[in-house]
Amino acid sequence: MKSASDTTTLYLVRHGATTANEQVPYILQGCSVDLPLSPTGRKQAEDVGHLLQGRRIDAVYASRLLRARETAEQIAAPHSLSVESLAGIEECDVGLWERLDWESIREKYPEEYRQFQQLPYETPYLGGESYRNVFERAWPVLFGLLERHRGETIAVVSHNVVNRVILTELLGLDTSRAKELRQANGGVNVIQYRDGQASLLAFNALFHLRDLIAM
Repeated sequence: MKSASDTTTLYLVRHGATTANEQVPYILQGCSVDLPLSPTGRKQAEDVGHLLQGRRIDAVYASRLLRARETAEQIAAPHSLSVESLAGIEECDVGLWERLDWESIREKYPEEYRQFQQLPYETPYLGGESYRNVFERAWPVLFGLLERHRGETIAVVSHNVVNRVILTELLGLDTSRAKELRQANGGVNVIQYRDGQASLLAFNALFHLRDLIAM
């Protein structure tokens, strides 16, 4: 009979908000925009830290982008842990659409916009990555962490598109559904790994947040 020590728990968190997330309309913030957390985003990061401070955390990881690292530091601090930066889980490269809002993209690049909206998993952001590209680089990284930390509990702070493609896989959904999944700033997903199988226990949990920026 397997014991609890055979089970790995991963808290997959989306970073707190930046001014790009809060802007109306919000602008795309891919891997080449490295903004810090906004005041609201810092509060959200603190809320995630408070949520997880009474739970066992053995290691904390974050993408190399500032907004993810700053969020991860709030998780790590109560456990006297340092944050390890992790290549491969940075936000999607959105290419020429970086810093643009969707209406501007639709007006400036109508055909590319149409193709992306129809098939975002296969169609890359213009000059950037597709959802498939993101999955192919991020999934091995997260799966490797689950293997490395067998029997432990870890937190990983990543990004909207990264989380979406990972969660689509765990939910057993068709890959075309990834863009439909909601990942709020400061939202927490709980993944359990046992006997080589990963399962999703909680999706985009928000009850801990005092300030919610949805996109």
